[in-house]
Amino acid sequence: MTHFANKGWVVLFTSTSRLRSQDLLDELGQPERVIGFVYHLNEPGAPEKLIEEVNSGGHTVNHLVNNARSQESLQLNPLGQTDRRHFMDEYLLDVVVPYELSILLFNSQPDELRTITNIGSQYGVVASNPYLSGGDASQQSAIQYGVAKAALNHLTKELAVRMAGRNVRVNCVAFGGVDGRVDRAFKARYADLTPSRRMLSEEEVEGPVAFLTSEASSSITGQTIRADGGWTIW
Repeated sequence: MTHFANKGWVVLFTSTSRLRSQDLLDELGQPERVIGFVYHLNEPGAPEKLIEEVNSGGHTVNHLVNNARSQESLQLNPLGQTDRRHFMDEYLLDVVVPYELSILLFNSQPDELRTITNIGSQYGVVASNPYLSGGDASQQSAIQYGVAKAALNHLTKELAVRMAGRNVRVNCVAFGGVDGRVDRAFKARYADLTPSRRMLSEEEVEGPVAFLTSEASSSITGQTIRADGGWTIW
């Protein structure tokens, strides 16, 4: 968000917590350029209410980035397995909600919307490697996460075809693991599995999104760009 706010753009974002939303606004310190909306997007009707509030506030959306996450839906049992509720909640947030938000904006602001960027994962391209969890099944990547991200890749293609007539480009970024939330042992195992021998830095995350929302990528649509340090080429 900081990258786009510093470009002079008005950035609209969502959060499930009013407190966290306000903390982020205070941290960014650009109230005239950053506006928060508090919604639980998995709740019935939430995407419609959000877009209605955006439109009624007179906001023009040129670029949509679908990046909602929930740790709640990624729960596993000690065997590394999940239940139907968490599987469906993850699919809803990762696939259905991005579809709904994209279609709602496409229908309500067809002449303003220019790009849609879905935030995916390397695990939507390849299966997770059990070595990374250090043999602990309960710590391996949640199966519902990778399956949903794979569906998001195909949603990207479908929307790109259906929206091309109005010159709306739809792409996805499949990110690799980002440093900052794991211990040293995990980082070492991760380094063994990727050609770049490291995790991504937080500073590297903004680049692919900035590219896909710029005119420099005007010929690119329906693609999943793998920003993973080479993870998926092995």
